[in-house]
Amino acid sequence: MKNLLKLEELAELLLAVLVFAHLPYAWWVLPATFLLPDLSLLGYLAGPRIGAVCYNLAHHKALAVVVGVSGWWLGSSLLLLAGTVLLLHSAFDRLLGYGLKYATGFHDTHLGPVGVRPTEMQLIS
Repeated sequence: MKNLLKLEELAELLLAVLVFAHLPYAWWVLPATFLLPDLSLLGYLAGPRIGAVCYNLAHHKALAVVVGVSGWWLGSSLLLLAGTVLLLHSAFDRLLGYGLKYATGFHDTHLGPVGVRPTEMQLIS
């Protein structure tokens, strides 16, 4: 099942690249904007609950679809670009195992725990 889900994420990532290929932007724009959704991590400065809400909003694929379809419907290549980048980034994150966050902390995701927890780091040192 895990491989099937990763295949689905890869298909979404490739779809985003295909959509981007039809946009009127140079290819350097894609890597230049790729990490912009991670600015939502700044929400963690206000605590894990707000951080999780900010992160999950910026990494939710439904938002990517709504923004992208709105761009297509309104004829706005900038909105279409934003939706495409959101989808590409979210699919890539999920391929790496970074899921939507729980309010209990950054490491707790819907795909399971990620990274080394601070308590584990203390045990290692």
